[in-house]
Amino acid sequence: MDIQLKRGSLDVCVLASLLNEDSYGYKIIQSLSPVMDISESTLYPILRRLESNGCLTSYSVEHNGRLRKFYSITDDGREKIREYLLDFKELMKIYEYIAEEIKK
Repeated sequence: MDIQLKRGSLDVCVLASLLNEDSYGYKIIQSLSPVMDISESTLYPILRRLESNGCLTSYSVEHNGRLRKFYSITDDGREKIREYLLDFKELMKIYEYIAEEIKK
């Protein structure tokens, strides 16, 4: 898969994992595991980038005597998902065209 396409998909998958509830790094990795392998070293830079772009906010909660950082999707993050889905529809039209041309 094209690295740029995959990168954009990773960002949106992380955002989608936060649509129904706030979450933390390990739990995000677990929720994404059925669709993709993502390591902590990949996830945390994505989370920082999404937060700096206004797509996420974060807060800390004490858990077993330690602080756990939770992430919450913002309206900008929801908009990023909507834009991705529109782009995906356009991309699918291109794939369908190519597939039809190959069949000819």
